Amino acid sequence: MVPATGVSTQGGGIQDVEVLLGAGLPLEAQNHLNAAAQVYADGDLALDHLRQAEAIAPGHPAVLIGLYRFYFYKGRLEECLEVCLICLAEASHYNDLPDDWHQVQSTDADFGSYEMMPRFFLFVLKGYAYLHMRLGNLEEGLAATMKLLELDASDKIGATLLLEVYQRKKERDDADDA
Repeated sequence: MVPATGVSTQGGGIQDVEVLLGAGLPLEAQNHLNAAAQVYADGDLALDHLRQAEAIAPGHPAVLIGLYRFYFYKGRLEECLEVCLICLAEASHYNDLPDDWHQVQSTDADFGSYEMMPRFFLFVLKGYAYLHMRLGNLEEGLAATMKLLELDASDKIGATLLLEVYQRKKERDDADDA
């Protein structure tokens, strides 16, 4: 199998968990990620380095996580959501899950464990839910939160906190409508 990163994860190749930790990332892309971190205060320059890393290693989780974090912490939530959607597709691919997160079932992976790849999917879906809530798409965020609680019944990733975010946002929206 060759995921969008272009890195084979079968036949003695790099393991999925290693890819999440940066394995298979070309040195030039890693250098751009490091440079982006160093110049983070200069958003344009940092983003340029991130985009150069992305051009070298499109779809690599380390690059996607870098882009996600950049947009999130810069408050650029719409762009963050775009990256989150790519991360969700990659996480689904790495876990051999359906492309549509709505169709994922608790038996599709060991979501209750601390294995990195299923947790990667859960954390990405959690980010997706949170971003939708922050952007005012409350029902989509709630649906993703409920899916998280279905997949991770012991709530190891803290999806119940998103229910509180939903409730507060819903109450504010209802008060604004009154």
